[in-house]
Amino acid sequence: MMNYNERYVALNTCFRQGVDSHVEETNIDIRFFRFNSHSTDETGGTLQSTDSDIVENFSFEYPVFTPSGKPKQEEAILLLHGLNERNWNKYLPWAEFLCLNTGKPIILFPIAFHINRAPITWSNPRSLISLLNFRKEKYTDERTISYANVALSERISQSPERFYLSGRQTWADLTVLFEEIKNGRHPLFKEDSKIDIFAYSIGAFLSQVALMANEKGLFSDSRLFMFCGGSIFRSMFGISRSILDKPAFEKLQHYYIYSFGNEEAPLWERDKAFNAFLQMITPERLRSEREKFFARFKEKIRGIALSNDHVIPYHGVLEALGKKNAESTIQLLDFPFPYTHENPFPHTTRDIPSLNNAFSNVFSQASEFLA
Repeated sequence: MMNYNERYVALNTCFRQGVDSHVEETNIDIRFFRFNSHSTDETGGTLQSTDSDIVENFSFEYPVFTPSGKPKQEEAILLLHGLNERNWNKYLPWAEFLCLNTGKPIILFPIAFHINRAPITWSNPRSLISLLNFRKEKYTDERTISYANVALSERISQSPERFYLSGRQTWADLTVLFEEIKNGRHPLFKEDSKIDIFAYSIGAFLSQVALMANEKGLFSDSRLFMFCGGSIFRSMFGISRSILDKPAFEKLQHYYIYSFGNEEAPLWERDKAFNAFLQMITPERLRSEREKFFARFKEKIRGIALSNDHVIPYHGVLEALGKKNAESTIQLLDFPFPYTHENPFPHTTRDIPSLNNAFSNVFSQASEFLA
C-alpha cells in the first residue's frame, strides 16, 4: 500500500511551479502548459476594474501529471481544487495516485485568482500585516481572521460578486481548454479526447454548474467524481481560518441567497451558466429542474462525503442532488483519526496505517470510476 506521507514529502520536494520534471518512483512526467485567459465581458459580467489589472490571473501555467513516454493520449482527467488555495501541495499525491491508477494524464487547473493565478503578496504574511490589522480593528474580537484567509475575505467583503465572476471566468477558461483538447490543438491529446473530472470542495460546485450549463456540448460525455463537494450553496459553511473569516462568509451568503439575480437593474447575462448557478444556490429554487438533471446524469456522477466535514456537509449534498439521487451516487465515509474538510489527510496524525488506508480507499474508488 502507498505511504501517503512519503509521497507527499517526495512530490513536494521535486515539484516546482513552471518547471517540467520526472517522478522516478512512479515513472510520471510533470509537464507545464501556458494558458491565456480572456477578460471581463466575455464571462457574462464585468470583473472589478482592479481585478482586470492582475496579470497573473490572465496568463499562467498549469501542470499535467502524465505517464512517461506515452504518445498522444485519448483521455484526460481534470482535477479541480478548493476555495482559497495558494499552492498545489496537498493535491500532488492525489494527482499522482489518479495518474498511476487510471493511466491517464491529470490536468491540475487553477481557479481564477487562486494558486499561481494570484499575486504572491496575497499569501505572503509580511505583505498582509496592514490588511490583517485593518480587518482586526474593523471586526474587534473576531477570531476567525487569519493571515491565510485575510486577502480573500477582504476581497469578498468589498465585492461578493467576485465569487460568481471568478467562477464564470474559470468556467469560460475550462470551455476553451476542453475545446483545445477536443479539437486536437493540445500537444498532449488526440482529437476528440474524452475528459472526466475529479473535483474537490468548491471545485465540485463549479463542476456541477459546468455540467448543467454544458457549453457547446463539451461536457456531454464527462464523468464527475466529487470528494468533499457537491453541496447546495446555502448549506456550505466556509467560515475557517484557512478559507473565509466570519464577516466575509456572512456577507457572501447573504448576497447570493437574497440579492443575486434580484437586482433592479439587470447586472448579469442570463445564459446557461447563470441559470445553472442559480439552481445551485438554495434547495427550494428550481428544485425540480436541478433534481431532474442529477437524476438524468446519475450514472456519470460518483462521490465521497465525510461525516466530519463541516464546510461541505452531507445534508447539503442531499439538498443539491435530491435525497434519492445522492444516496445512490455519494458515499458517506468517516476516518478513525482527526481530520477536517481543509485537511482530510493530515500527515500530523500518528495513525499512519489508518491514514494510508483512508487515502487509498478514497482514491482507489475515484480511480476505478474514472479509469
